[in-house]
Amino acid sequence: MRDLFAREAIAQIPKILTLLDRNPHSPTYGCFDRNFWQYKIIDFPSGMAQEFVLPLALAYTTNLPGNPFYHQSVLRDWVAAGILFAARSAHIDGSCDDYFPFERAGGATAFSLLACIDSFLLLEFQNEEMLRFLVQRAEWLAHHHESGQLTNHQALIVLCLDLLGELLQASRWERARTERLERVLSWQDPEGWFQEYEGYDPGYHTLTISCLARIYQRRPDPRLKEALVRAVELATHFIHPDGSYGGEYGSRNTYNFFPHGFELVGQWMPEALSINDQFLIGLKNGLAPCYADDHIIGHHTWNYFLAWRDFVLDRPAPASRPTGRLWLKNAGILIDRRNDTELYLALNKGGVFKLFRNSRLIASDTQFSVQVAEGSRLKNAVAHLVDNYELYVDRDEISIRGQLGWAKQKQMTPFNLMILRIVMLTLGRFFPDLIRKLLQRMLITGKEPAPFYFHRHFYWQDGHWQVTDSLQANSWREVRSAGIGCDQTSIHVVMSRTFQRGQLQPWLDLTEKVRILPDNQPLHLKRQF
Repeated sequence: MRDLFAREAIAQIPKILTLLDRNPHSPTYGCFDRNFWQYKIIDFPSGMAQEFVLPLALAYTTNLPGNPFYHQSVLRDWVAAGILFAARSAHIDGSCDDYFPFERAGGATAFSLLACIDSFLLLEFQNEEMLRFLVQRAEWLAHHHESGQLTNHQALIVLCLDLLGELLQASRWERARTERLERVLSWQDPEGWFQEYEGYDPGYHTLTISCLARIYQRRPDPRLKEALVRAVELATHFIHPDGSYGGEYGSRNTYNFFPHGFELVGQWMPEALSINDQFLIGLKNGLAPCYADDHIIGHHTWNYFLAWRDFVLDRPAPASRPTGRLWLKNAGILIDRRNDTELYLALNKGGVFKLFRNSRLIASDTQFSVQVAEGSRLKNAVAHLVDNYELYVDRDEISIRGQLGWAKQKQMTPFNLMILRIVMLTLGRFFPDLIRKLLQRMLITGKEPAPFYFHRHFYWQDGHWQVTDSLQANSWREVRSAGIGCDQTSIHVVMSRTFQRGQLQPWLDLTEKVRILPDNQPLHLKRQF
């Protein structure tokens, strides 16, 4: 089962190499952003793409039968080219852009720096230009503070400063490292989860664990160990009975799973290994999400390689499934396990849920979605945006009431792109964090109420869950379509909206039911699972 991690990672290497400009005489040699160097449809390279040097470095060093990339010298050359392109395409302060010029994206800068440092160390490069770049980028990250609460970014930065500080035998970033780590620990809720924008996302939680586990391995700290124990104990509840993980009930809607941290923690906390053991069953059965797009293929690839490398061979017997109910009141998530049924319910997202019976997904539901005509435009009202809904929770009965909100569906147009370019090439280059904050408000955070009201009611009866829904509107005349999907999301999160096999469930079309309703009469829906 261990080799599944490496084989899954190796399978991504041909695509990563396709994304890379491998021509030594090209001015963009070493660039992994194919949209920039090959298609020429964007005017700057994404700095995040240079993270792909690490999967190549790990493919080069992974001695596994059937790995055609092991010790192929040209891979070493391509990794070096990738690091040097990251250096030469960076801003003068060492930062890089991701989605628009002069963005100076903290996440892209941190991810790519970690990849470059790890690759530099793995392949034992001796290159002064590379070293100057690594120092410059670390210096920028040490003193840059992005908008939004993204704990995984903070943990990444701490790890980068640790690795580079040791490489250079320097303590210049010690104060910044300590402050960042304090921030990470302060952003851990007493329930064990780390803040990601508006709450808890189980997927990004595993990335934070992965970074913190490496930090703890390098510099043991009792407070960090305590934080890791609480974080791992929480994660055990979010590996589903079929081996899948996470989903739309999290704050950032991801199916992310980063296994490396559980192997490191498992060296001194064996129960952490059971999470990976269950995930490997899902991976073997094709239940892992697909992250093989041009922008996000790197994260999981290098993390899978590391999980294979540090795999703990002496593993405990398979753990039994947790039982009973876990209600994370601060996170707004409730898990109910009884008989052969497991319910994962987002109380803070209007009752979005996943339901398993006999270790099989039988329902995935992301609540009501209504398409409304407003003049010549179509707007989308949804019931799955994060909010403080009216709740009633009892042993056999759960009720959520609230108001729909308008989905965030802002798209770029030629005019919008022109305005953004003009802004970023003038004032925006001096205030990138302000632009980022405005875009976060527009695309991610907050909720604008829509004139629809819902009530979702769960009732346990005769060994199964019964779900009744009602949707109230003052007028149905402008409604063009209504339904319930299994994987709808309405905020911009890079790592969300990936395909996972559980999303093959059909759309529940309620349009005809809505069309016959008179004004002020609610739509009623009753289902049994």
